[in-house]
Amino acid sequence: MRLVLASRNAHKLRELRVLMAPHELVALPDGVNLPPETGSTFTDNALAKARAAAAATGEPALADDSGIEASALGGAPGIGSARYAGERAGDEENLAKLLRAVPPGGDTRVAYVAALVLVRPDGAEIAVEGRCEGSLTHEPRGEGGFGYDPAFVPADRDDGRTMAELSVEEKDAISHRGRAARALLARVEAIEGGHCPPSQPPEGTRGGHRPPSQSPRQEGGSR
Repeated sequence: MRLVLASRNAHKLRELRVLMAPHELVALPDGVNLPPETGSTFTDNALAKARAAAAATGEPALADDSGIEASALGGAPGIGSARYAGERAGDEENLAKLLRAVPPGGDTRVAYVAALVLVRPDGAEIAVEGRCEGSLTHEPRGEGGFGYDPAFVPADRDDGRTMAELSVEEKDAISHRGRAARALLARVEAIEGGHCPPSQPPEGTRGGHRPPSQSPRQEGGSR
């Protein structure tokens, strides 16, 4: 299936092209305007972008909305992760603000959350969510990844490496976006095999913030 990514983020396009294989993921055509991210949940924002891209292109559209939730901040920055330090802030500014806001000697539990939504021109929609929990290090390191990756130490691993220090394969195996992509692919396969009808996103996919658990664990799929 050919999918249009409802995003101008080159990092997401690169990651999702690998994760959504064997489906073809192409960049959003020039001239297609995406709506502002004004939803109250990751899924709300992803739905709005995917619907806009599908309507504008006449092709199935994939949208991602993701962010980081810090337990010490009650789930912030959450859906505002990309603009945490301001509308024009970059990754370094956003990460620096988070590290200032979360005391190194306090609760450093964090969770990455990603909502993935597929919208077809006929109106069929699939929404899933993936999570990856871990802790925040105040000594950022690593050259890979993007966003908050240099300070995110995933709970899945016991070697203390940050997301930015993992290989692409290692990161995809445990990341929030990797988990969401695998859940979405499973839904698409079930639908194409006639085992699951397309539907509007269930209520469970539209929930808001859920703070990182007391005992960090990971989960994927829709909720």
